[in-house]
Amino acid sequence: MTDVNGVTPPVDLAEGTPAGTTRIMAPDAPPDGQRFDPSDSRQATRSTVTGPPRGILRLGHVDVTVTDIDLATAYYTGVMGMEVTARTEDSVYLKCWDEEDHHSLRLRYASRVGMDLMSFKVHHEDDLADLEKKVSRFGFPVERLSRGETLGQGESIRFSTPSGHVMELVADVEKVGTSRRREPLAPEPSDLGRMVRDQIAPPRMDHMLITAEEVGDSTQFFMDVLGFRITEQLLDGNGHQLGTWLERSHSPHDLAIVHGTNGGLHHFAYWLDEWDDVRDAADILAYNGIQLDVGPTRHGITRGSTIYFFDPLGTRNEVFTGGYRPDPDFPTLTWTEDNIGRAIFYYEGELNDRFMKVHT
Repeated sequence: MTDVNGVTPPVDLAEGTPAGTTRIMAPDAPPDGQRFDPSDSRQATRSTVTGPPRGILRLGHVDVTVTDIDLATAYYTGVMGMEVTARTEDSVYLKCWDEEDHHSLRLRYASRVGMDLMSFKVHHEDDLADLEKKVSRFGFPVERLSRGETLGQGESIRFSTPSGHVMELVADVEKVGTSRRREPLAPEPSDLGRMVRDQIAPPRMDHMLITAEEVGDSTQFFMDVLGFRITEQLLDGNGHQLGTWLERSHSPHDLAIVHGTNGGLHHFAYWLDEWDDVRDAADILAYNGIQLDVGPTRHGITRGSTIYFFDPLGTRNEVFTGGYRPDPDFPTLTWTEDNIGRAIFYYEGELNDRFMKVHT
């Protein structure tokens, strides 16, 4: 196909496509490069998802505080393999190699290690007003932030949850693009004698787990106000929720809530593509002297394969793969306290005290 000047434009094809291949557009497809639905009267040029507003999409980024920002940055780049996208006077912003958004992790210098906020992306800017009304009606004040007040983001809203966490919702996030997965030029041999990568290099952030004194109340807020759905729950002997696993992205969970101190962060987790990546992650962590918490092992809840470990300042990380796809008719799976060991760590069948009690 040529343009009005008789010039054949270059064809944008994925790397590795065989020579001579052409791209054929569907007859009713929107103009090349436009990702919104032409039938949508809002013409949402900044949204990457088509269709009418439908609430929260997925976890956007986690903001944590650190007491040594250079040490934390060295760990998240050198061991985890994240990329720095921006630095300010007190913060470092990082992303994984297959993430397009500006950042999925913010490290901010402070006098103590902890959690600043959790940020979730919504489908469309119209969702912000809708969810602002719902949160306000529930009884929590909502703060609006203008475009540019948060680095790499458009307008957003912030509010507290019943568990005392600060939550942010945002639609428009700066796109910085993906990059190639970095492989070592000269990989080091592990103690087992085989060559391993020098960084874990997960493709993306996956989910997070927070703590709450009243798991049931917090869960109800996320369901009734924010539209989350429970995939699995853990009940005590009286039928009260000790833990809930909730989703918006049709994954086993985007957010989990377990019994503990209000405002606590138990961990945030990175996605890995397969079990071999989890095994390699264990070698990389051991080679770098990173403190393991649990694993490699498998969860009963979510069925995912996992390793838990701590960054040098004491924030728990996880690498995670596997699980299932919870379709819209997927029933909530219920575990009881007498089977808590297999629910959390399916192979071992028991929990360690540190996993239950340590959080930031």
